[in-house]
Amino acid sequence: MSTMPIPLLIAAVSHGLCAAAFLAFTALLLAGRRVRETQRAMLAGCAATGMWAGAVALRGWQPWGLDMAQVAFALEVARSAAWLVFLALLLAPAGLPVKRLLGGIAALATLQLAMGDVTMNLWAPTPANQPVLAAIVVRLLLSVLGILLVEQLYRGTPPRERWGIKFACLGLGTLFVYDFYLFSDAMLFRRVQPDIWAARGIVDALCVPLLAITAARNPGWKLGLALSRKMMMRSAALVGCALYLLAMAAGGWYLRSVGGAWGPVMQLACLVGAALLLVGVLFSGTARARVRVFISKHFYQARFDYRDEWRRFTQALSEGGPVPGERAIQAIAALAESPAGALWIARDSGVCEPAARWNMPPQHGTESVDGDFCRLLRARQWVAEAGRPLPGTSRMPAWLHEIPQLWLVVPLLLHGRLFGFVALARPRTAVALNWEVYDLLRLAGSQAASCLAHGELAERLADARQFESFNRMSTFVVHDVKNLLSQHSLLLSNAERHKHNPAFQEDMLATLAHSVQKMSGLLQRLVRSDMGHGGETATVLPLAGVVRAAVQAYATAQPHPVVEAADEALCALADGQRLERVLAHLLQNAVEATPPQGSIRVALRRQGDAALIELRDTGMGMSEAFMRDRLFRPFETTKPVGMGIGVYESREYVRELGGRLEVDSCPGAGTTFRLILPLHRATGDVAVAA
Repeated sequence: MSTMPIPLLIAAVSHGLCAAAFLAFTALLLAGRRVRETQRAMLAGCAATGMWAGAVALRGWQPWGLDMAQVAFALEVARSAAWLVFLALLLAPAGLPVKRLLGGIAALATLQLAMGDVTMNLWAPTPANQPVLAAIVVRLLLSVLGILLVEQLYRGTPPRERWGIKFACLGLGTLFVYDFYLFSDAMLFRRVQPDIWAARGIVDALCVPLLAITAARNPGWKLGLALSRKMMMRSAALVGCALYLLAMAAGGWYLRSVGGAWGPVMQLACLVGAALLLVGVLFSGTARARVRVFISKHFYQARFDYRDEWRRFTQALSEGGPVPGERAIQAIAALAESPAGALWIARDSGVCEPAARWNMPPQHGTESVDGDFCRLLRARQWVAEAGRPLPGTSRMPAWLHEIPQLWLVVPLLLHGRLFGFVALARPRTAVALNWEVYDLLRLAGSQAASCLAHGELAERLADARQFESFNRMSTFVVHDVKNLLSQHSLLLSNAERHKHNPAFQEDMLATLAHSVQKMSGLLQRLVRSDMGHGGETATVLPLAGVVRAAVQAYATAQPHPVVEAADEALCALADGQRLERVLAHLLQNAVEATPPQGSIRVALRRQGDAALIELRDTGMGMSEAFMRDRLFRPFETTKPVGMGIGVYESREYVRELGGRLEVDSCPGAGTTFRLILPLHRATGDVAVAA
């Protein structure tokens, strides 16, 4: 014991602790009632690790004449292989090809045995030779494989079930990461560092409590794994890059060692060229497409991850960027690895016309919706392939064959009719077409047709709203003209009796002047609206002046309105002409509903923080049902020549000003309208809320 080197003694103690921890944990697992297949693999890993650590601890002795260094090396190979098999069995429910993975693990373990132990001359001052370097590379590959399997296990487990395996992933990840650190350092310095190697036992022993927690939380090791294709793609890319970098480093080292004076130059040129080649491959769409096809073909039963594909497809259709037609082409083309495409949409003329393109030259060919080809696409949802005969007598149109690299024609069906079709170019890599691809393309075509139809309907709705706005403006103009015509009719009817009355003549001239002013304002508003300018200008205006102007326009009416009270201090932020028009609508209705011997009274006063304009008449009144169901509905009227929009327009504009329009009425007892407007006061040139 006294002749044992100090580093070897430290390594013996460290690995002795590891052996005690793992063997004790193995005994606890064996004490369980039932041992499942996954638990057997875990038992094998724990037992192999414990025996390996014990053999390393006894490396300074030769009990029973055994070479403990060789025994420790064989047990280390068994330890690494057992943990990799344990991880592979955990990943089996996720669809991982366990047989191929086990074959790869066995091949690496056999290769490691053939390469020999890299720690035989641990304290030898001579640098490692080429076979030892190759043995280090094999151990690095085993460590990288273990790290990838741990990462797949954690990411593939649903978040709600990670509670049961996170400590096992942490423990096994620590085990493989430390091995990676140990042997990457050995590869860099061409020898295994004794201190790092000696601490390996304690580091592995620290993993035992983590494995014990997981075994207690999840004794059955039942995991709802879902192996992600995206993560499988990334893992494959990571493994490929790691192998490439190792090969690149080995090639550079070889050139440096045999190249003499040219060795350093050749090494640097080789490293830069290889790095450029790797970057070019990573940026190649063809290379990525081939990797995706290879993984889907060899690692999964179903070719597509439908949840992920549908999420990506829906996101591509809904996100901003290119025109909707181009987004639809890109979304469908991505399902078949196609780099280009064009879209045709069936128009009202009964012809499918080019609507969009992506990475394709402009297309000019058209096809009748009633033709044989379109009927085939509609009736059988047929995905036509270039060079493949179509059923029956149907043929692909000749102009479609003129499209460069034409591959597939995917129909876009909506509610049983052909909305259009998409022509796709040949993919970057060979893609085998089967029922799964055809079904996915049909379904994607229907979804794309729905989104494109929604976009076209939105455009048509926008056009219809513009026409509706124009028609609504025309209706209001006609209504204003009708009110002015009614005033002039009353004026003419009274002129026969009062044309020699100077007072009447003065009122008549004032009414005509007011009508001309209103007509001029209406014409200016229409011109400004047509030129794209705002038709209304809100200003702080005295309400008393607006009320008097509106009442003055009906001075010749019978009965004529009378202003009872008008508070001169009340102001509101509004367009004067439109507010006057609102009062004119209400006054016109009051004049028409009130007999000549009746009365119409208008009052303006303050009500709290608002201005109240009250119009009371003694006319025929309205029923409660009429006020509730018909009064404020547009185009509802009881007049023979009415438009039915006066009260509706009045209420809407009062609401725009932040006020409200109230009405009280009773059949035979008259009607009272109340306009309640928010008050404003003028401070300099700025309108301030009261």
